[in-house]
This record gives sequence, C-alpha cells and structure tokens, in this order.
Amino acid sequence: MDLSDPPKRRRVESIVPMINVVFLLLIFFLMTSQLATQPFDVTPPEASIENDAEAEPVLFVDESGRMSFDGVEDEAALLSLAARSSEMTVIQLRADARLEATRLARILSDLGAAGLSRVELVVTPK
Repeated sequence: MDLSDPPKRRRVESIVPMINVVFLLLIFFLMTSQLATQPFDVTPPEASIENDAEAEPVLFVDESGRMSFDGVEDEAALLSLAARSSEMTVIQLRADARLEATRLARILSDLGAAGLSRVELVVTPK
C-alpha cells in the first residue's frame, strides 16, 4: 500500500475570466456605438450602376419631398448641411423612387446653394 502524497497535477488556467472580458467588451462596444437610423421609409429608384455610393453623411428624402438629416427635418436639415458643408465634399442622397423630378431638382438646387458641389444618389441595381 502506497501512502505517499499523489503527484501534484499542474493547475490549468481557467478561460472563464477571458470570456467575461470579451463579453464585457462586446457589450461596451454595442452600447457606445451609434447605428445609422432611417427616419422614414425610402425606396430608392432602380438604375444600372457601376459602383456603390460611398459618401458618409446621408440626406433622406421621402416621396412627398420631406427631408431628414442628422435627426432634423426639412429646412433645418438644409441648414445643418450648410453648416457642415466646409467639412464634407460629397453627401449621399437617399430619395424615394416616387419623388417627383421637379422636387428632386429643387432639392439639388438648394444643396448647391448650401455649398455642396457633389451628391451621390443611391439607387437599387436592376
């Protein structure tokens, strides 16, 4: 009969603290991130496209011509765009497919008057 102490097994590192840290980081990034919200439903027109729109600031326009940018609507949206026009060269325009062409032309004219020289119109591919 062997009464000596059993050989000590090497203690394995627990992975639980690392999993806890990963989940805390995941929760932190989810809570601090800001997801782009679409203020109203916009269905882009169809067209043949070569490349996707890549501009960061987005101006939404619905079928009635109502505009939204950064949480503000209509004339306030244009004023907000005009205030930020010095820091951006191009914006992304998400206009509804049912928007009248005359209203779109008026909006583009107002954007040009606000100091924005380039607008990328978002379309859905055919």
